[in-house]
Amino acid sequence: MPMKETVGTKGLIYNEDVIFEKSVEGRKAYSLPALDVPEVEVQQLIPEEYIREEVSGFPEVSEVDVIRHFVRLSQWNYAIDVGFYPLGSCTMKYNPKVHEDIARLPGFAQIHPYQPEELTQGAIRLMYELEKYLCEISGMDRVSLQPAAGAHGELTGLMMIRAYLTSQGNPRKKVIIPDSAHGTNPASSTLCRYEVISLKSNDRGCIDPDLLKKVMNEEVAAIMLTNPNTLGLFEENILEIARIVHEKGGLVYGDGANLNALLGIARPGDMGIDVIQFNLHKTFTTPHGGGGPGAGPVGIKSHLIPFMPVPTPERREKTEEEKRKYGSRGVEEYGSGGVGGSETKASSYFYYLDYNRPQSIGKVRAFYGNFGMMVRAYCYIRTMGAEGLKQVSENAVINANYILSQLRDVYHLPYDRYCKHECVFSDKYQLKNDVKTLDIAKRLMDYGFHPPTIYFPLIVHGALMIEPTETESKETLDQFIEAMRAIAKEAEEKPQVVRNAPHLPKVRRLDETTAARKPKLRWKKEV
Repeated sequence: MPMKETVGTKGLIYNEDVIFEKSVEGRKAYSLPALDVPEVEVQQLIPEEYIREEVSGFPEVSEVDVIRHFVRLSQWNYAIDVGFYPLGSCTMKYNPKVHEDIARLPGFAQIHPYQPEELTQGAIRLMYELEKYLCEISGMDRVSLQPAAGAHGELTGLMMIRAYLTSQGNPRKKVIIPDSAHGTNPASSTLCRYEVISLKSNDRGCIDPDLLKKVMNEEVAAIMLTNPNTLGLFEENILEIARIVHEKGGLVYGDGANLNALLGIARPGDMGIDVIQFNLHKTFTTPHGGGGPGAGPVGIKSHLIPFMPVPTPERREKTEEEKRKYGSRGVEEYGSGGVGGSETKASSYFYYLDYNRPQSIGKVRAFYGNFGMMVRAYCYIRTMGAEGLKQVSENAVINANYILSQLRDVYHLPYDRYCKHECVFSDKYQLKNDVKTLDIAKRLMDYGFHPPTIYFPLIVHGALMIEPTETESKETLDQFIEAMRAIAKEAEEKPQVVRNAPHLPKVRRLDETTAARKPKLRWKKEV
């Protein structure tokens, strides 16, 4: 039976020049009626230092030229709204549009951070409740919503660890990082002036407690581990790992980038983890990529609470005067008993921002963090509820193991065991025909699929890291599996086709090294 044709772009693919090459002198992108008021020189209205000079060489184009140019460029982009995004360790899951609509409500989108607290009760309440939900989900005691990305959350968490240890009399000097951790962990540690100790994984792809004992001492501030790790494997000895670190006075930092595998099933706070960051764009369906805005809230245990960034969203009972002024009847609040927990009258509380934290590490983000991302994550949690979040993780794990089971006979599986939310193959079987991981990734583009993460984690040579997430259907996964199997067959029978891929996209193999090191950032017309 012939392979079913997958998604992808064929046929009418427009070439597109840079906008400057469309320029025709005197052409304009607008047409406005004549002024019905007297013309005045701009210098009479605006101070001269604020008047922009004419832009030299600015393109002169019609409106239809502008529209077609940028629409065509947009059609060259690949996005989660276009197709399957199997990036391992990135959890590229679909963002529900209803949550986008909620985030665009005027009361959320047009609020100003300098508005007084009595006029921003809804926003502060949302932040307060989101923190409580994240605490319940993770088993942590408090959560700071300020960090603007996962790596920013790592840095914030390590800053709190350093402040806590300094208050104990010694900030310590080192951080242990397994070779299966996320790549941002060493950078965050270095920024906090810690020396990084790399810890080799065992033959099951996990941390070896005996090896940890050898390097853990009173100079180590913390261990940073990802659980499940970047191999998609759960750290089986997590309780023993936490005990070893805590006995020497260190703290356990849990990278929460892979929390999508644990929702409603296991809580990092119950594993002995002291600090964890949440990547809202990975686990809670806020937009991902494009340079931001992002959100990486960081959860902590009680001993780190004094060092949280300021301000923190809080609430108190309304005074009698406030009850008279603002009322004490209103909508019910869910959250005091967890996600979907017990109910109280929300309007009997006054929500405020607490700046009175003398041991705080200070602000780590302007104002209170990226509020729009908080709205989206809050909506997702409320939409799914406790049972829905658990089903998210169960489906993500099932999808990943389905792919693993269907490809393990044609792609090498370096750690041949059940995975969590992602699975990692290698190009070992294809290398005998001089077909490498990069070739496989490029060939996938011809089949209409975005490639998975490649060459990461570094402990797997020629890694192919695949994460399907819970939002993909079996039909989509079957198409992807069929494409991967077809490429494996091509690597055996006609490897040159794979080595020279891609064949169908507008551009073929780019010189990625030169593009990264010597990017052309200015357009210059050839004479």
